[in-house]
Amino acid sequence: MARSNRKVVPESRQMLDQMKYEIAAEFGLNVGYGGRGSLAGADTEFGSELGEINHSYGQYKGWGHLTSRENGSVGGEITKRLIRQAEQHLL
Repeated sequence: MARSNRKVVPESRQMLDQMKYEIAAEFGLNVGYGGRGSLAGADTEFGSELGEINHSYGQYKGWGHLTSRENGSVGGEITKRLIRQAEQHLL
């Protein structure tokens, strides 16, 4: 069966992207934000603290240079937070 990444609620894409970059910043992963090399202009909790990130991955932008484990840890944390939010709304 073919797998689809189609969003059930298309408007959620922006929120999920923001969450993804916030978590990456918390984990210290240099992915830039929306293709830029800095998180300083991003609306993230830690963006102002991080400023211009000068990491061993400094020349890279995006997610391609990260390991599967690093990328997976971000996805796993997104899942944990979404489940936590859903559980809080049910209580």
